[in-house]
Amino acid sequence: MSPSDGTTIRLLLTVEEAADRLGIGRTLMYALVKDGEVESVQIGRLRRIPADALPRYLERLRTALPHSNNSAA
Repeated sequence: MSPSDGTTIRLLLTVEEAADRLGIGRTLMYALVKDGEVESVQIGRLRRIPADALPRYLERLRTALPHSNNSAA
């Protein structure tokens, strides 16, 4: 999988890369993985986050939020 600009789209991210994409800290990302909130896979001794797990996590957060007319912008 490669976009037209020649860069490679990675299917698996490190915990730090996943945290960066979500804009959260590494410690919180590890906690989300440990609690099963964000899917992860074990490859040998490495823990990796499937890139498509992040949009699924975000969608669960969005549907769990109460809907109101007042948004914090």
